[in-house]
Amino acid sequence: MSESVSEAEVGTEFAAGAETAADVEPEYDPAAPAPLNVPRTPTGNAEVDAQLERLGDTDHLATDGHLEVYEDVHRGLRDALTALDARPGPPAPPSTYHQSRS
Repeated sequence: MSESVSEAEVGTEFAAGAETAADVEPEYDPAAPAPLNVPRTPTGNAEVDAQLERLGDTDHLATDGHLEVYEDVHRGLRDALTALDARPGPPAPPSTYHQSRS
């Protein structure tokens, strides 16, 4: 009886073992997107909150895709602040400083 193993059997054993190892241990890819899980606290302003939620899109992108999201969020926040300046405020109270003297 021979303890030698044919090449065909070795190839089959290796292939079966390789599939099992690949199924059990996923390959580590340091460049793969990883969620940052940064908490985003609502501000109460719908426009600002929508922009903050947009930051969550970076969790699913590679690092080179973050810049586009950050620029988009920055533009949205800037527009929200500009809109606050453009809204008319309450009317100013009448001034009593320039009273006419009779």
